[in-house]
Amino acid sequence: MIAPDRTPLILVVDDEEMVLVSIKSFLMLETEYEVVTCNSPAEAVEVVKQRTIDLVISDYLMPEMDGISFLMEVKMLQPHSIRILLTGYADKENAIKAINEVGLYQYIEKPWQNADLALVIHNGLEKRFLIERLQKKIMEVQAAQTSLRDIQDQIIKAFM
Repeated sequence: MIAPDRTPLILVVDDEEMVLVSIKSFLMLETEYEVVTCNSPAEAVEVVKQRTIDLVISDYLMPEMDGISFLMEVKMLQPHSIRILLTGYADKENAIKAINEVGLYQYIEKPWQNADLALVIHNGLEKRFLIERLQKKIMEVQAAQTSLRDIQDQIIKAFM
């Protein structure tokens, strides 16, 4: 498992119920990930506000809000979540633009291959948890440096 201390949480957002069912069913059968689906970006934003999302898969074309705008919201709320955009072939140019705008990890063209989707998700989650572990190590080093400075200050005071 990628994260031994918890089950990765994936959020899938698409206005087409068939896409949601397809991705969720595949992931539930083939992985141990927890999968939450939403058929509207507004509903999904509420989920993002309430839970820690490790990876988000969003459709590009949705009625209320396009996928890039939704993923921008996700980036603001949870900047460390991995963001993936599902797009039709005609949307490829916009998907490429989104890579810079929302820090997109990857875009996947519809129709997708389940094996390719699984690999992208696995690699994205691996990146997510590597970054998380790195941040924890950085915090440990900073705490150790602070402790060392305190000890140095105490030693200096003792000799004054």
